[in-house]
Amino acid sequence: MTVTKAQQTLLQRMAKQHHLTVSEWQLLDQIGEGANTQEILAQQTRLDTSTLSRQLKGLVAKEMVTKEAIGRDKRQLVYTITAAGTETAAAINTAFEALADQVFEHWSVDERNLLQILLNRLAKSMDRQRTMSVK
Repeated sequence: MTVTKAQQTLLQRMAKQHHLTVSEWQLLDQIGEGANTQEILAQQTRLDTSTLSRQLKGLVAKEMVTKEAIGRDKRQLVYTITAAGTETAAAINTAFEALADQVFEHWSVDERNLLQILLNRLAKSMDRQRTMSVK
């Protein structure tokens, strides 16, 4: 099993314990950090509008977020994390941190820092390739 598959499996398990998908958990975190409109969330998550709408609808149905129509024509929606959403996000984030602590238990600080540097470099290279292929 590759590292990516193992990580995805563990993340799915953690989120499922709280009746969320990994995508919903990440979206919940974004809303909790203040991203409160579909426009902002689409930019930050790079999700298309239909996928984002479906995930937001799921979070509203699970009472993790509320939505309020604003503006003159009431077409823009503002999303706010609920107390249940805040509690759920905190619980999953705590579980994620505990998992990370277990995974890196025998790694030195230097090894962890080196991994972070390499992952950042990989992310930048992938981002460059993505933007070059769009042009």
